[in-house]
Amino acid sequence: MTNRGDDIVLVSVHGPIDLSTAPQLRDAMHTLFDAGRNRIVIDLAGVDFCDSVGLGTFAYGHNHCVANGGFLRLAAPSRFLAGLLHTVGIAGPVPVHDTVGSALNADPTTV
Repeated sequence: MTNRGDDIVLVSVHGPIDLSTAPQLRDAMHTLFDAGRNRIVIDLAGVDFCDSVGLGTFAYGHNHCVANGGFLRLAAPSRFLAGLLHTVGIAGPVPVHDTVGSALNADPTTV
C-alpha cells in the first residue's frame, strides 16, 4: 500500500485473487477503512487470476468506500480481467481505468 499526499491510497495486488487470497485483500481494505481511508485505487497489473470471491471483494470495497464519501477504482487490469469485470457487471459501478495514472488522476467528484 502506498499512502499518497492527495489522500488516495494505492494498493498493488500481485498473483491470483481467489478464495485463498481474497481475505487478505479484504483485511487490507478493513485496515484502511479503520484508519478512515475511503479513497482507494487498486492496481491490478500484477493480477493473473480472479474468481468470484475476488470480484465480490471489489464490490464490497466499492460499496463501503462510496457509503463513506469516497471511491474504489480499479486500475490496469489485464485484457482478460477487464473483460471479466465488464461481463459480470462490476465495471460501471466500480470505475475501471486502463492505467494507474488515469485512476489516480480521475475527477474525485465522480465515482
